[in-house]
Amino acid sequence: MPLALILVTTVLAHAAFNGSRLAISLAALALDASPLTVGVLISLFAALPMALAVPAGRLVDRIGVRRPLLVAVACLAFSVTLPGLFPGLIALHVAAAAIGTSFMMFHIGVQHAVGEGSSDAERRANFGWLSLGFSSSNFLGPLVAGFAIDSVGHARAFLLLSLLALASFAVLAVRRASFPHMPHREAGDESRSALELLRNPDLRRIFVVTALLASAWDFFVFVTPIYGTHIGLSASTIGAILGSFALATFLIRLVLPWLSQRMGDWTMITGTLCIACMAYLLLPVVSTAPLLTSIAFLLGLGLGATQPSVMSLIYSATPPGRAGEAVGLRSVVLNASATFLPLLFGAAGAALGMFPVFWTMAVALASGAWFANRKRVAETLS
Repeated sequence: MPLALILVTTVLAHAAFNGSRLAISLAALALDASPLTVGVLISLFAALPMALAVPAGRLVDRIGVRRPLLVAVACLAFSVTLPGLFPGLIALHVAAAAIGTSFMMFHIGVQHAVGEGSSDAERRANFGWLSLGFSSSNFLGPLVAGFAIDSVGHARAFLLLSLLALASFAVLAVRRASFPHMPHREAGDESRSALELLRNPDLRRIFVVTALLASAWDFFVFVTPIYGTHIGLSASTIGAILGSFALATFLIRLVLPWLSQRMGDWTMITGTLCIACMAYLLLPVVSTAPLLTSIAFLLGLGLGATQPSVMSLIYSATPPGRAGEAVGLRSVVLNASATFLPLLFGAAGAALGMFPVFWTMAVALASGAWFANRKRVAETLS
């Protein structure tokens, strides 16, 4: 498996995707958009992917990852350029939907390449390396977007971000033969319902936890530009706060091999939910950049620890030949969170202010910690 190649293309493509999410939020706020409008824009990143993720996963199961990855990154590069070429709210809405759909296909493809290309013994470690790649781009994307906006304006920032996606496409195009061709199913197998996977109690439990973790992550990305703008922070400062979160996810994933030898998967997930709950209780009561950066770092330490565990659990529990579909179903859960949560909390923030929104998220995470702790206790006793 060409793990180094997967990491390079992932860092470049995800930096373009993640930077564009911040850039679209800040561009909309610069046009005097309301929190609800920003919520709609962020939701569009996930609306079509929510509907298309399972078919995309089945496609990857059937034809392998090469063509889906190339098409996805080409579409991503084109989509990121749109707000740079056609400034305005309409272009922002179109770009958000197109960027989200393109990256969904890429995301499923690279995760399937790692999952199917790894042995059972090395899968968790390889997913750890992939998560490090995502952490690197989580740091790079917002930082590039924030400083580009402050330096050259919103339109040129989008054009700069598109160069990252083009670089990812160039690497994929040159090295596409390095990716293994891993088809597992014929077209007729797609008549099976994805709901069959939800009858598996282990997968069902994983998807519930995935929804909570995704909500915590997406809420932070959604609310930070709004809250930061509200208290008068610059685009580069907001980008640095998001970058602190990403840096923490990177650092925690560096020590995951050591942690995984001492903590079970469900112990780690329970701890993550508790840390995220504490962070969301603290965030709305501070308004200075150093404190916000510190809390963002704390949140990143928690949320960054779980992705390898979740992905390894999914591949262990999924029936043979349906791993891409299971990853697609997880993507549905992730994108459902990213679609409805910004709309819900954007409307709530516009009506009630941000304090109740932060604390509602904290309550949800506390409930999730209780739910995950039940499995942690069973894991400890087994």
